[in-house]
Amino acid sequence: MELIGSSYEGDTKNGRMDGKGVYTFPTETKYKGEMKNGMFHGKGVLHFPNGSTYEGTWENGRATQGLYTFADGLKYQEEAWDYCDGYDRRFYSERCNGLRPAGESQLTDQHPPRVIPEGCYDCLDGFYDPNTRVVSYDTGEFLRNADDSEHAWIVRTCRKAWDEVVNVDCERSYATGPEENDTNGGVDE
Repeated sequence: MELIGSSYEGDTKNGRMDGKGVYTFPTETKYKGEMKNGMFHGKGVLHFPNGSTYEGTWENGRATQGLYTFADGLKYQEEAWDYCDGYDRRFYSERCNGLRPAGESQLTDQHPPRVIPEGCYDCLDGFYDPNTRVVSYDTGEFLRNADDSEHAWIVRTCRKAWDEVVNVDCERSYATGPEENDTNGGVDE
C-alpha cells in the first residue's frame, strides 16, 4: 500500500484487511466499512474528496448495489431521473432553495463559485492547467494528468478563470443601439 500511496487502519486477519476499517486511496477517497480477505466485502461507504459519497454493499471487492449522493445532497436515481434533463436545467441548490434574484447569476451549484487559479479551468474535482495538462486539487496537490480526450472536454465545457468576448462585431452590436448601427442613413434596402 505504501508503494502506491494508500493506507489502511482497522481490523486484520492473517495480515490482510478483515473486519471493519478505513482504506484511504492516494486520491484521498476513503472507504469506511467491512472487509474480508483483503477486499471490500459487506456494507461500506466511499467518501470522495469533493464531499460526495457512495453507500453500498460489496462482494469480493465489487459493489453489488448502492446509492451515490452528490456533495450538495442530491441522490442519484437510475430510473425516473429528472435532474438536469432537457426540460429543467437548474442546479440542485436552485431546485431546493429557489432561483437567485435577477442580476445575480449562479454559475455553479456553489454560490459564490470557487475562485479558479489564473489560466486554469474548474473541472469540479480540481483545477486543470492546459499548459501542463495537469489536474490539481484545490490545495494545488497533483491529482492526475489529462489525456487528449479529457483535455478537449475540459477546454470545451468547463468554466475558466478568464472572460473572453466571442464572435462580437462591435461595429454592428445591438448594445450600441439601432440608430448607431444604421449604415444606410435610415433607408431600408
